[in-house]
Amino acid sequence: MAKIIAIANQKGGVGKTTTAVNLAASLAAAEKRTLLVDMDPQANACTGLGIDKSQLQSTVYHALLGEVDAREIIVSTELDLLRVLPSNTDLIGAEIELVTALAREVKLKSALDPLLNDFDFMVIDCPPSLGLLTVNALTAADSVLVPLQCEFYAMEGLSQLMNTIRIIKTQLNPRLAIHGILLTMFDGRNNLSHQVSEEIRTHFNGKVFHTVIPRNVRLSEAPSHGLPVLLYDVNSKGTAAYLDLAREIIGMGV
Repeated sequence: MAKIIAIANQKGGVGKTTTAVNLAASLAAAEKRTLLVDMDPQANACTGLGIDKSQLQSTVYHALLGEVDAREIIVSTELDLLRVLPSNTDLIGAEIELVTALAREVKLKSALDPLLNDFDFMVIDCPPSLGLLTVNALTAADSVLVPLQCEFYAMEGLSQLMNTIRIIKTQLNPRLAIHGILLTMFDGRNNLSHQVSEEIRTHFNGKVFHTVIPRNVRLSEAPSHGLPVLLYDVNSKGTAAYLDLAREIIGMGV
């Protein structure tokens, strides 16, 4: 049965989609059947895997509304064991249309439940907000991975996210756990990166992944080629980091 990991942080620019795409690709490379669920209306995860969102007839939006079976809209990728539940700008409308819907917080869970035995991991790329789409992702997930950039304002807004997680755990999803905080955009030449890393590890003792994602040009370039970094440059530091993260997550068995 699939383990479902939501990649969430309401702040933009923290490496959330980069992490969703490259973690999913790395899990697939480790021979785990993996589904990447794009819950962001910007659909950058789709773009990063070479999926033309303008050509999609149906997306996760239609699955949320119960108009299609999620199995019917799954898209293949260049990695044999990686599939995508795609998104596009239609998903913007879901925030409005689901407001009055019955059991609106569990629409994604209902769409994914029939797929649980088809995959080993599901990775959900959440939008940069704490709205209804993110609530659906957290309600469907077993755990949350929080990307956090190694910069001055790193922990700004993190308490709000943690509070949202606590509320969802209490009211909607008792099994929801914090899988870990992932330090991203780490620059080993920069004293600030080391200071932020140390502060976060002290403040969130035991909740921070050992793996750290470095600032890496190849990671930035790969999406423009429609490829995860391991297919764009297998020898890059970004590839090594996300493969390490995948191994760490598999080893945790959460």
